[in-house]
Amino acid sequence: MKIQAKTITIKTAQKVQIFDITQEVRGFLAASEVWNGMGVLSTLHTTTAVFFTETQDALWEDVETFLQKLAVENADYKHNDPHFSDCERKNADSHMRGMLMGQTLCLQVRNASVLLGTWQNIIFAEFDGPRSRSLAVQVSGV
Repeated sequence: MKIQAKTITIKTAQKVQIFDITQEVRGFLAASEVWNGMGVLSTLHTTTAVFFTETQDALWEDVETFLQKLAVENADYKHNDPHFSDCERKNADSHMRGMLMGQTLCLQVRNASVLLGTWQNIIFAEFDGPRSRSLAVQVSGV
């Protein structure tokens, strides 16, 4: 059994930004020499997310609009109130969005590649940028 790990760094330029990281993950898996096994991809931040969806600008805009409606920016969150929290960023909405979308993916590895459906891609979302972000990826198998 082999185990390989890597940290992927993404520098974001906007408060909310979505990236397709499928090719970077595929490149890591190909270089790992693990042909069949399991992988885990985790964002190391509470105001980001990783998830599967298709890569299409209109869909990504819909995702952003949907999340803005569910987790309203500058709402009356205790996390943003200095009486309850020491957070100066006032980013409770970003935390809520990260929790809604998820922060870890389990990946099936077959023939040294991630197994994805026809329209599935691996997406990283920033909800509190701009910042430098880290994603941990680990794969194990034969």
